[in-house]
Amino acid sequence: MSAKTVHYPWFKKEDIDAFFALFQNNLANFVIIAVTMVGLGFPASLVFGKVIPGVAVAVIVGNLYYAYMANRLAQKESRSDVTALSYGISTPVMFVFLFGILAPALALTGDPELAWKIGLAAAFLSGFIELLVSFTGNWVRKHLPRPAMLGALAGVAVTFIAGEMLFQVFSIPVVGLVALAIILLGVVGKVTLPFNIPPSLCAVIIGTVLAFVLGYQSANTLQDSLANIGLYPILPSLGAFEGFGYLFGPLVGLLAILLPITIYNAIETMNNVDAMAAAGDSYDVRECQAVDGVGTMIGAVFGGLFPTTVYIATVGSKWMGAGRGYSILNALVFAITAVTGVIAALSELIPLAAVAPILVFVGMSMVVTAFDSNDRKYYPAVALAMLPYVANYVMTRFNNNAGEVVQGISEGIVPLGQGAMFTAIILGAIAVCIIDKQFIKAAVFSLIGAGLSFAGFMHAPELSFNAAPDYSLGYLCIAILFSYCAFRKTSKEAVASPSTLSSKRVAS
Repeated sequence: MSAKTVHYPWFKKEDIDAFFALFQNNLANFVIIAVTMVGLGFPASLVFGKVIPGVAVAVIVGNLYYAYMANRLAQKESRSDVTALSYGISTPVMFVFLFGILAPALALTGDPELAWKIGLAAAFLSGFIELLVSFTGNWVRKHLPRPAMLGALAGVAVTFIAGEMLFQVFSIPVVGLVALAIILLGVVGKVTLPFNIPPSLCAVIIGTVLAFVLGYQSANTLQDSLANIGLYPILPSLGAFEGFGYLFGPLVGLLAILLPITIYNAIETMNNVDAMAAAGDSYDVRECQAVDGVGTMIGAVFGGLFPTTVYIATVGSKWMGAGRGYSILNALVFAITAVTGVIAALSELIPLAAVAPILVFVGMSMVVTAFDSNDRKYYPAVALAMLPYVANYVMTRFNNNAGEVVQGISEGIVPLGQGAMFTAIILGAIAVCIIDKQFIKAAVFSLIGAGLSFAGFMHAPELSFNAAPDYSLGYLCIAILFSYCAFRKTSKEAVASPSTLSSKRVAS
């Protein structure tokens, strides 16, 4: 007998809220890409004519595939409350590509077109590496403690998502606080809003109207928003393959940046898939990493040069009760907006303070999930895994222009923030092993930390031989300490065993 087919709706009301959260996240990244590339010296015709449509292709492909995966999971588990994975441009990786790949390529070549092609080659290679990494995804997921992975994600959520967006809320307090109150009422408090309007849509509309009424937005803003409207066809490009000659030639040093950030991206996807499993929807992490890699490669073929990932916002969408419709709608909207230039218009028209509260909620839900989905005894491990991202936030936000100030606060801030994802997982995993008294595993994770530090994945600004010797030595020392603890534990158990056997014989 064939399994019963479950009615899994293409779209439902809850998808609207989740769509706005996902769309805003992707839209913000598209805007950052456009503004930054133009500021670096790339012509607007290249940015809006090739880069934005190319990145949109990657977003479209991934969103549609994850909607397909959601339907497959719904049918497999015979339930209709499955939420599709959120997908888009990886924000941390985007910044690395902008300032670690594109900017050096432009500085060395002096040719925006050539620098773009080098960036395409880097993106294509990054996607291919993540595709290869996907073959080990489930094994890594099985052997990394969940509190460590979710704690690392909670660190990202509380700093770069909830914290950063809360700053934006208070940048225009009347707009931001009203929008935040609407989100809290509708999503957290479950209060029905007038006309049953979705909270996210209500927050955006009310926030934008307030911004215009109070003078934060003006008629000039509207004119500026319409300036980039036009027709930008999505066309394939061979630029990625032309860029390989330079990427493996004069600019081979960029590979030292590309490799760790790609591994980070694969781990980010793994963590976010695991967070979704904790929330109730379990997807195959290998397939997700492969989709992210292939999506990035397809985007590069069409002119987009920024890697993609499963978003941390997925759990927020799950909490909103979304299905697959928000993912499909996101793909369709980005297809239209990228081709017509509406992305640039919307980014000018809607104030960030009006949409930031949506992501504040997403960050809140991630922190709650990190604790709620783990046993209480693991709370210290979750909290410890969150802390490296506090250092990472301080380092990335202030170190460029005020490195002396940061170093003056503490010499440990910068090295703790470097490779924060790896550090967070290693420290969280060590804490979990100590809680479970699995000291050999704690020693193994310590040795992995020593190796990552030695190669420069952690506590160092770049990959190199013996990149962070003090930290490598520190991790080696605690590996020895944990090995000694394991020896003592084994010795005590060996001594206790004969007496236990004797007492059992006497009792018999």
